Amino acid sequence: MLNKDTLDTLFRHARSHNGWLKQDVSKTQCHQIYELMKFAPTATNNCPVRITFIKSHIAKQRLKPHLNEGNIDKSMNAPAIAIISYDTEFYKKLPFLFPHTNAKNWYEGKPEKIKLAGNLNATLQGAYFIMASRSIGLDCGPIGGFNKETLNDDFFKDGKTKSIFLCGIGHGDHNKIFPRLPRLSFNEACKII
Repeated sequence: MLNKDTLDTLFRHARSHNGWLKQDVSKTQCHQIYELMKFAPTATNNCPVRITFIKSHIAKQRLKPHLNEGNIDKSMNAPAIAIISYDTEFYKKLPFLFPHTNAKNWYEGKPEKIKLAGNLNATLQGAYFIMASRSIGLDCGPIGGFNKETLNDDFFKDGKTKSIFLCGIGHGDHNKIFPRLPRLSFNEACKII
């Protein structure tokens, strides 16, 4: 089992941040996050997630009109914002990713199956993205409040990539978070049968 300090970093003391310290997120750190999160389990090893790291002032200004009002400041002040999305043509890489059977045929020409598998598996990879970010010493602020349609039209003009959520990453300002909210107990959320 991981030691207490590691578990605290990844789970017990980790928070969703709204404010950020003025410390950069480097390209090296972006690579480190991906190199860890890419090991997330996905159905047929389909790996549909696509990540767009937004770091520059120009890119942030481009993102701004797609954000809900309450998410503008925390997004514009984040050292980096990641668009977690999925590739609607992920199945084209299955001959490489899942070579022992013709899994490409399971998805090709089946838009509802593509949407379900892409969204579900990329969301799972997005959760790993958060854990990978925490494991390299960064904090995260996941964001769902944005206009997916306009963002997709702006950032993914070919229509093949669909956004799921945004995630601010950097060093969180602990003075700008609320006290931790309660969680359900094991007995409220779980059954062993």
